[in-house]
Amino acid sequence: MDETDQRPPLVVCDAGPLIHLDELGCLDLLADFPVVLVPEEVWREVQRHRPSVLWQSVVTLRQLTPTQPVPPALAAMTRLLSLHAGEMEALRVALEHDPALLLTDDTAARVAACNLSIRAHGTLGILLRAIRRGQRSKDELVMVLRELPRKSTLHLKRSLLDDVIREAERLP
Repeated sequence: MDETDQRPPLVVCDAGPLIHLDELGCLDLLADFPVVLVPEEVWREVQRHRPSVLWQSVVTLRQLTPTQPVPPALAAMTRLLSLHAGEMEALRVALEHDPALLLTDDTAARVAACNLSIRAHGTLGILLRAIRRGQRSKDELVMVLRELPRKSTLHLKRSLLDDVIREAERLP
């Protein structure tokens, strides 16, 4: 993520980062984005799994429904990658609000985003960004990363988590 931009990007969020950041006590790391767009289907998913996220006062979440028809390229990606309704809707909203940053932890959604020229990052990217932006100290974030398997439902390969911890430790 490029932290040198003056204006924060418009953010569209899938359910994963909202849920996982909240589980880790780090939802406030999204607070510097003026608004986080949450597609209707994603809103319902978060409401089922972590409803407290939707009523917190730290981050401005705005629920919305896509207004444009599903573009053919997105329809093809949805079939090819077996995207769920929330992921498809998040990609659709990101396309409607181009340029937008899509936050998703789903690998298939990130592949689709790349193919649709949508910037995408996940929970780990937001955590590393917090160190660079001074939202948390390196030591605090390394501790969060080490506790991630115990505190969060985010499923990661241990080797990936170890790589991210090493990257965090190398940051100034």
